[in-house]
Amino acid sequence: VVGALEDVKAQDVSIIDVRGRTSVTDYMVLACGTSNRHVKSLADSVLSEAKEQGVRASNVEGANASDWILVDLGDVVVHVMMPATREFYDLERLWRDAPDLG
Repeated sequence: VVGALEDVKAQDVSIIDVRGRTSVTDYMVLACGTSNRHVKSLADSVLSEAKEQGVRASNVEGANASDWILVDLGDVVVHVMMPATREFYDLERLWRDAPDLG
């Protein structure tokens, strides 16, 4: 996933290990794009790489809005967003402060 993002020049890539904190996924990958078109290209690159690896995305959200696209690959959920959207929602802080529910 990170390689697919880096191939299309993703910015500020971050991986968050959420195992033991949620049953939804094991890892969240966050990345920024420089424009709505770039965000869409990053998400498309992740989907293409996943397909090549035999992984099917169970869900893609926000592909029409393109300021935040979520790609759910099961064990990995990828959030690709514009920098202002990422700063506003601050998912890193949200998960850093989450209690260990496991």
